[in-house]
Amino acid sequence: MSAGADRWPVGAGLRLSLTTLTVLPLRAGRVDRRTAALAMAWAPAVGLALGAVLAATAWGLTELGLAPLPSAAVLVALAASLTRGLHLDGLADTFDALGSYTTADRALAIMKSPEAGPLGVSAIAAVLLVDAAALSALVARHDWLVIAAGYAVGRLGITLCCARRIPAARPDGLGALVSGSVPAAACAAWALALVGLGAVASQLSGAAGPDWPGAHWVRAGSAVLLGCAVALLLVRHCVRRFGGVTGDVLGAGCELATAVALLALSAA
Repeated sequence: MSAGADRWPVGAGLRLSLTTLTVLPLRAGRVDRRTAALAMAWAPAVGLALGAVLAATAWGLTELGLAPLPSAAVLVALAASLTRGLHLDGLADTFDALGSYTTADRALAIMKSPEAGPLGVSAIAAVLLVDAAALSALVARHDWLVIAAGYAVGRLGITLCCARRIPAARPDGLGALVSGSVPAAACAAWALALVGLGAVASQLSGAAGPDWPGAHWVRAGSAVLLGCAVALLLVRHCVRRFGGVTGDVLGAGCELATAVALLALSAA
């Protein structure tokens, strides 16, 4: 490996992001804090690729004559399959721990348990219901590109959970490897880029929407702002409750940001 590649392992970071956040069987290569930081910074791009697959699937199902709601159900199931259900598992574990109302150490032990409690299961059900409802509206309007943008915004939730000054709740695991590793400038750059992407996607979708000036930008900006806000609120609560973030918290941030972003984008 060259000295330049060692200083800035962009390719290794992208491979690690893909193999961590999707089912793609790629060799992760080197795994250290610098590579992990790049992997988390790449998360929105991986989300965009995932969203593109889902958008293409939605278009195909519509062409086959499937109604919007069944199409949305297929998309929700496909999204879970393409991510190995990893983020949904993190959502359930995080909510079980948050709802335990016990000490931080005991809550972290609950989070690490392979069992899912009633609060965790309820959190998964609620998020999937919101996803399905929002996707149904987007499919009905043929907002294919907007679907892709929504999943990119959702993965920005992962990047935000790894922003600088956010500590890890444990000394080991994924949270310890990536916590506090992504510069705030990278988070801000992705947020601005996704506002532009969402606005352009909304304009190019060809679907009927608000006809007042700037409506597409407001729609996209609201999705990014609300998606980021819910992820950061979760992180703040977890830092106060557990002392930091874990890999499960990253998954929970992703799922909550995705649901909120899709809901905002589905607003007429």
